[in-house]
Amino acid sequence: MVLASTLLLIWFGVARLPTSQRERVTTGSLLSFGLLGWFALAYALGRQNVYWVPDNPTVPTLPLGILAPVIIGLVLMMRSARIARLIDALPLSWLVGVQFYRVLGGVFVVLWSAGRLPWQFALPAGIGDIATGILAVVVAGMFARSAAAAHGAARAWCLFGIGDLVVAVSMGALTSPGSIHFMALDAPNLLITAYPLVMIPTFAVPLSIILHGVCLWKLHRLRAVGRTSPARPPLYDD
Repeated sequence: MVLASTLLLIWFGVARLPTSQRERVTTGSLLSFGLLGWFALAYALGRQNVYWVPDNPTVPTLPLGILAPVIIGLVLMMRSARIARLIDALPLSWLVGVQFYRVLGGVFVVLWSAGRLPWQFALPAGIGDIATGILAVVVAGMFARSAAAAHGAARAWCLFGIGDLVVAVSMGALTSPGSIHFMALDAPNLLITAYPLVMIPTFAVPLSIILHGVCLWKLHRLRAVGRTSPARPPLYDD
């Protein structure tokens, strides 16, 4: 669902690009292949138990799996004119609403109720994700109605969503075997480093952070345009 939603977002934006058909296809294909390649790599590493804590108790493989895609993605976003044009073409309602997939984080609560995950991690991560996913629909609806408070709501939602991910990652580290394992000592958080659940921190979490970054960047660009033009910014969501 996460992969399909993001691919749909890419091609929806590509269809709105004010350029040639060849350029649109090239942009969509490059971003789609990049996203699919990242997904395939995360899948392969997860299946090979690269992130499995009992095999690597002192090597921070999972943090690398989270941070590396975020850094690469944000650098490309800031430096690529092709990506900048795509972001300009995407309505903010879609950039926000696509993260409805965050409600899937409720799986953490389900696994906690089954005794598979410690509550210190599962409850804040799961409840925070559900709230972020629901609020994504609310804020996207505000943009669809051109509500005056939509931009402020989107900024607040981005900060909340990023904060939720930071809390989830932090609690995951604090409840898993390693140098900062201070919680859930009697029932450590092992499942999050095993396939298939490891796909969440190595794919869904970095992707969500990147999407939040895209939203904040577009909001900043819209504000900058608004300061220099007396009319409504041309990039305002329609």
